[in-house]
Amino acid sequence: MARPLSPDEAELWARVTATIRPLSREPLKSSSNQIEKLPRAVEGMTPVATTKLKPPARENRSPKPPRPGSTLDGTWDRKLRSGSVQPDRIVDLHGLNLDQAWSAIDEALERAEAAGDRVLLLITGHHRPGEPPVARGRIRAAVHDWLAASRHAGRIAAVRGAHRRHGGGGSLYLVLRKR
Repeated sequence: MARPLSPDEAELWARVTATIRPLSREPLKSSSNQIEKLPRAVEGMTPVATTKLKPPARENRSPKPPRPGSTLDGTWDRKLRSGSVQPDRIVDLHGLNLDQAWSAIDEALERAEAAGDRVLLLITGHHRPGEPPVARGRIRAAVHDWLAASRHAGRIAAVRGAHRRHGGGGSLYLVLRKR
């Protein structure tokens, strides 16, 4: 249950509500005599400007490429889930620090594009949840952001968790678009 407003608060609230423009098209019912009775401390306040602000102009941007991981059909998803797809290239990131892992991913994507590979198996190791700093699992936690920000993001059709025979939760399939 809310407490009632004191007389000073009620007068202040009346002044505030007098400056509000209603959302509906019905005219606002206001009583000007409430505004005239304001105490001196409130009278010294300057009213809020009611000018309309223009929204920022929209820039003409070229359409963004689809995010990695959002463009596979059901057949691809079934094949990946069943583990029947054999990766064209395998990238193992075990034993690498974050910088080395990023470089290895970038180089592998470049080579895969040049060779016309469609499926890469990225072995990251299992993510280790917990409070930072987590000494293990940092590569796995950063991979999705790296891929989305990579110069190869437009060529990645999907990122999916790998089947158990290819490493399960510690690996990812990267499916590249056809040329």
